[in-house]
Amino acid sequence: MTVQQITKGIKISVKTKEEGFIQENELDYYTFSYEITIENNSLDTVQLIERHWEIFDALNYKEFVDGKGVVGETPILSPQESYTYKSGTFLQSNIGAMSGFFTMENIRNKTSFKVTIPTFNLSTIASLN
Repeated sequence: MTVQQITKGIKISVKTKEEGFIQENELDYYTFSYEITIENNSLDTVQLIERHWEIFDALNYKEFVDGKGVVGETPILSPQESYTYKSGTFLQSNIGAMSGFFTMENIRNKTSFKVTIPTFNLSTIASLN
């Protein structure tokens, strides 16, 4: 399933996938990957500067992640260009969600703005039954 949201002409699309189960430091984790596509449908060239994530799970665990760019990159998108990247996360519960925003900068006038990343669910196939 894909979730999408448009903010100021920037369209964010997210696809998720359950990757499996791992054990690390005597703790069990469910692993998930997500693929994000950023489409610049505005009239301006923009650059992704920072990201902010809020990660939740069914055990009331909450984590905040902030950082420069995504997967080590700060892509510049001209009008009608898109950029896709893949990443992942671990949860102690088999049900959770992520949401957040990207801070983008308009290259022409150097103003920054936030682009909403729609909330997307992370759940194992077993939890859907």
